[in-house]
Amino acid sequence: MTISFEGKIAIVTGAGNGLGKSHALALAKRGAKVVVNDLGGARDGSGQSSAASEEVVNEIVAAGGDAFSHGANVADFEQVQDMVKQTMEKWGRVDILINNAGILRDKSFAKMSLDDFKLVMDVHLMGSVNCTKAVWDIMREQNYGRIVMTTSSSGMYGNFGQSNYGAAKMAVLGLMNTLVLEGAKNDIRINALAPTAGTRMTEDLMPENIAEMLAPEYVTPGLLTLCDDEAPNRTILSAGAGGYATASIFETDGIFLTPDQQTPEAIRANWSDATKQDKQQALASGVKQSEKFLAKAMAAMKGA
Repeated sequence: MTISFEGKIAIVTGAGNGLGKSHALALAKRGAKVVVNDLGGARDGSGQSSAASEEVVNEIVAAGGDAFSHGANVADFEQVQDMVKQTMEKWGRVDILINNAGILRDKSFAKMSLDDFKLVMDVHLMGSVNCTKAVWDIMREQNYGRIVMTTSSSGMYGNFGQSNYGAAKMAVLGLMNTLVLEGAKNDIRINALAPTAGTRMTEDLMPENIAEMLAPEYVTPGLLTLCDDEAPNRTILSAGAGGYATASIFETDGIFLTPDQQTPEAIRANWSDATKQDKQQALASGVKQSEKFLAKAMAAMKGA
């Protein structure tokens, strides 16, 4: 099986450098027409320049591909709408959206300003919301769409000094989980990539030899598996240094307590049973949790 993007139209945000650039080049190499989006700011989000995104476009065109650049700030919905409008005018559809744009403003929570917290949330979370919203009706009308969120181990597991980044990266998974349900009937599949890569976002956080092992090009093959015709749905794929693994959120089977037993003391007393992992499962939607607890209650009532 060969994964091809021939004839597909893809928007890749934050594609002027690092992971986004790698993703854009790989999609184009396999046939996609690509919108190379990048505000061109510094790692902390300051500044603006089209130079990096134009270089990526030139590289794609030189290799025989088709691309154009757009400098939309993903945190600004009007700018995102203009990017999508230009894409539709040029190519008539949007098949793939890669929500990759991001910034860092790392500090411990005690020292972090609320402005820095909000800005990181705006770019990572609202940037993903804005771009997804701008293409959502297009994908619904054409009954086809592939969207990839970019999450992080910092969100799923925590990382010192990254409360803003971690909160945003976990939030995009909540966005994904609901959109998967809403987009299913129109063949809109949403997945998430959790990359470990040596980019300018992490250039001062790891030694050079380690950064080389974590090249963005080692992550991108994973990205390509999340947005083709046969892509999975609601999958979190972790990728880095040639390693690929999936991550899931599991819930234990839990316990049932009768109304007279429903006290914090009783829950604590039954803690080992409540946290047993032998029957844990990944729930398909939030309502499945309610169904599970109601089933336990009804079974207890029948047995009483």
